[in-house]
Amino acid sequence: MTSEITSQVTDQTLWIRFNRPDARNALTFSMYKELARLCENVPTDGSVRAVVMAGAGGKAFAAGTDMTQFRAFETEQDALDYEDEISRVLSAVDRCPLPTIAAVHGACTGGGASIAAACDIRIASARLKFGFPIARTLGNCLNAGNLARLSELLGAGRVRELIFTARLMGADEAAAAGLVSEVLPDEDGLMRRATALAKHMGEMAPLTLRATKEAMRRNREAIAVEDSDLITMCYMSNDFKHGLEAFLAKEKPDWSGT
Repeated sequence: MTSEITSQVTDQTLWIRFNRPDARNALTFSMYKELARLCENVPTDGSVRAVVMAGAGGKAFAAGTDMTQFRAFETEQDALDYEDEISRVLSAVDRCPLPTIAAVHGACTGGGASIAAACDIRIASARLKFGFPIARTLGNCLNAGNLARLSELLGAGRVRELIFTARLMGADEAAAAGLVSEVLPDEDGLMRRATALAKHMGEMAPLTLRATKEAMRRNREAIAVEDSDLITMCYMSNDFKHGLEAFLAKEKPDWSGT
């Protein structure tokens, strides 16, 4: 059985690939755990100098969480545990002691977009589609820490507009907004640039990069926010259950606000 996440060290770069191409690399709970494990255990002895994350299959970086897994949610604790796990995974990406690059081709939505946002640098192909269409699909929410990270990157106003309209940001807009630092014409060019960028950053002073990453993370997380009531309001709602089944049935949900 093919691993849903593959990892390989090539020329001192750890390549992590989301590997469910038939599902546009939608993330299972086990994939989230494996990503956290890889980031938490990356070697700091000089054998690896940078990390690149990408999606397999030529269509998507990662198209969010595999929604079939939400059918098992029954209690408020299920919702809180899920968002706690997402926070843990994104924190593991944030805290990775090596520079991280998201090489984004195609769809980068939901959980995939959160992972890309947690990386240090994002570069994209011209086919990038980035966003969080949850107000159109499931009716769930992002936790406060995730929103803070996105607001730091894009500004609070743009984050609200993206979520409130459920639209997806293309490559040119993402570059203009500072979300991605470079746009490459195609996937091959993107991967070549990711390889070169990882090599370049691998030649920088490791402790300078690590200290900068950690200080910026501490600045963002200095204020703790209580959001459990907001999470349970969304995940335990009739709208969430209805939105999930409507999405899986490829139907348009009829939101009730309850």
